[in-house]
Amino acid sequence: MKPLSVKQLCTIISGELVQGEEVIIQYGAYRLKQVKHKNTVLFIEKRIVKWKELATYFPIVLVTELSYGFRELPQQVTVIRVKRSEEAFWKFINYYRHQFQLPVVAITGTAGKTTTKEMVKHILTPYKKVTATQLSTNSRTAFLHYLLSIEGDTEAAVFETAVGAPGDLRKAGTYFKPTIGIITNIGAHHLNYCKTLEGYIEAKGEMVEIIDPNGTLIINAEDENTKKIDLQKFRGKIIRIGKDASCDFRASDLKYCANGMQFKVHYRQHHYDIQVPGFGEHQVYNALAAIAAVVEMGLTIPEAAQQLQTFKQLNKQLQLLNGMNGALLLDDTWSITTTSLSAALDVLNALANRKKRVAIIGTITDVGSWGYTIHEQAGELIYKKGVDVLITVGEHAKIIGDYAVKLGFQQPVYSFKNSILVYDLLKDIVDSNTIILIKGDMYSKTMIELASNLRKKS
Repeated sequence: MKPLSVKQLCTIISGELVQGEEVIIQYGAYRLKQVKHKNTVLFIEKRIVKWKELATYFPIVLVTELSYGFRELPQQVTVIRVKRSEEAFWKFINYYRHQFQLPVVAITGTAGKTTTKEMVKHILTPYKKVTATQLSTNSRTAFLHYLLSIEGDTEAAVFETAVGAPGDLRKAGTYFKPTIGIITNIGAHHLNYCKTLEGYIEAKGEMVEIIDPNGTLIINAEDENTKKIDLQKFRGKIIRIGKDASCDFRASDLKYCANGMQFKVHYRQHHYDIQVPGFGEHQVYNALAAIAAVVEMGLTIPEAAQQLQTFKQLNKQLQLLNGMNGALLLDDTWSITTTSLSAALDVLNALANRKKRVAIIGTITDVGSWGYTIHEQAGELIYKKGVDVLITVGEHAKIIGDYAVKLGFQQPVYSFKNSILVYDLLKDIVDSNTIILIKGDMYSKTMIELASNLRKKS
């Protein structure tokens, strides 16, 4: 955080200093559990009683609308009284963000947002001082922390902005005020709060509302659900990426190589050779979005291409490993949606090279009352794309296998409730002529442990 004095803060939030001395503020919080450092300003509506729990972090600055008795407050607590704590908080947020004139990238999407964010960060790092979200830690409670990570010498910020419910992107926008927005793709996810696919598309479409009016929106021109977003009210620049000739950044000649993908990028009558770690056509789209973003920030495509060669693929995102019994293992236990499952099956089939294809699929979460339908859609993907052995883990995941069989899938299907029986089965059916895809959620202890057990032990 760019340091701030108590006197400055009083002016910004129209507050009155009622206790304490001048303190240089270096951190911010709006919940007690967010206070983890000395010299933190805490905006809070509730009365604080257990001051001993905060004593380690004294001195702190309290912004409150409440009146405290003289003996209620420790001496090392500076108090600024305001009319409304929440209003004061947003005055502070708006002031802080407007101190910085720099490119701020906000990235959302059903799949690929973390990878795209990491690519943008990796490309920029040799050229600019960058702050960014940490891996996929993108919850609402982290917004303040990430905003305050912008400091005086920061030259670019890259933030992943997830959608768990309608309004999430608008909320992110009030903090970050992005100048560049990226929507990687839109599948079916978070239907437990968005209720319908249309509701989820609308929630993702909030990206259009939060970008600076003179800013840039980068979209996948070939994603069917992204096409449903109303872009008419957006007055900024729109950049379309994809394989079609109409795209501003176009990919062609996509090929699998030793550790990832090779392709050409066509931009303004020129083309450039790109190689990026990570398998799959979806990885090409991630790279295209990242390249488009950094070009908007003044870098060249050759500079981006050079950096992408050293990009490190994220763990558990279609990570190719040596597996049990000499088999190959594709560990894709980062997350699971039908969008990412489709991409994973494409990679499995591309890398199989006549090997037996075993797919282990876990439960798809955050789909609410749509759970049955979404798992049936996953079964349809299995039927259309094909594997040689299908194994599902979990009660809801069983729907995937059942529906695939209903459609006419004729390969062996096994359904289990736990990973022990899966491992016992695999010991008997996999060998050096097998490639295993394990697809699950990072919060599924069962799938994470199974993926670990399937790795070849050194």
